[in-house]
Amino acid sequence: MAEKVTIATVARHARVSRQTVSNVLNAPHIVREETRQRVQEAIDTLGYRVSQAARQMRTGRSRLIAVRIEPTRDGINGSVLDRFLHGLTETAEANGYRTMLYTADDDQSEIAAYDDLLSAYDLDGFVLTGTDHGDPRTAWLADRGVAFVTFGRPWDDPAAHPWVDVDGAAGTAKATAHLLVRGHRRIGFLGWPAGSGVGDDRRSGWRETLRSAGIDPTGLDRATEDGIAEGERLMRDLLVVADPPTAVVCASDSLALGAMQAVRAADPPVAVTGFDDTPVAAAVGLTSVSQPLAEAAAGCVDLLTAVLDGDQRTPAPVLLQPSLVLRHTA
Repeated sequence: MAEKVTIATVARHARVSRQTVSNVLNAPHIVREETRQRVQEAIDTLGYRVSQAARQMRTGRSRLIAVRIEPTRDGINGSVLDRFLHGLTETAEANGYRTMLYTADDDQSEIAAYDDLLSAYDLDGFVLTGTDHGDPRTAWLADRGVAFVTFGRPWDDPAAHPWVDVDGAAGTAKATAHLLVRGHRRIGFLGWPAGSGVGDDRRSGWRETLRSAGIDPTGLDRATEDGIAEGERLMRDLLVVADPPTAVVCASDSLALGAMQAVRAADPPVAVTGFDDTPVAAAVGLTSVSQPLAEAAAGCVDLLTAVLDGDQRTPAPVLLQPSLVLRHTA
């Protein structure tokens, strides 16, 4: 029978102490890069597998984090969170963590899920998605000393807790600026009702870019709940105003797809841009703002790891820049 591979076996193979091997496994940041690589090569060569039970006893951690799966809505924008979750799971695993997924329909049911999960499992922390003004979820976790980070900024106090976000205002500003360069002056906006942190942020990028170009945005925006049918209805409403827009920036690909249906036979043609660059946008040739979701996921894991490592300061937030993916619609 083959000899069991232990930390001592790895240490002998890498010509280091057992403590150094332990440091590489549990606190790699304190080990020199050259030594860390030598130990990792020994681990790979020997096929050493860390006992998670033993690691938990040594570190006091379960190496388990939890994140919510949101309701699917129209099946289009749900793909954004799917890509984020995929990146989060991969990055967490590379850092020695496993990801637990749970469902919840709203904030209160999500808080109830926190209570259930913390009672049933020894979780290290949570990654929250989608933040809003007065978010009760972050307050609940903070009051109980539970580690967490958010994909989405705390809109009431940017220094309240660690977060990663994508600059939505910069995204719609890029879309609006592109349309201005193309010669459009009447540029509309389809977004969500006022009060949504994300929605207001995306609207502000469109509005301020028009104002900087000397264009009054008054009367050019419409608001509704997210959805294709809603986007079509709002776009039809914009098309019958006295001086209708020749282009429109949308807060989501769902709204943009609805707008595309409404302007299909418009004369002159109306340019449409979306937000999130979903697979559907690519399939129909919709110009859309793309979020760096893999980078956002990695940032969330990095921040949560810093919190769990006992960083006494609140780790600096991470605001990522989106890009505009040009297709024939704009």
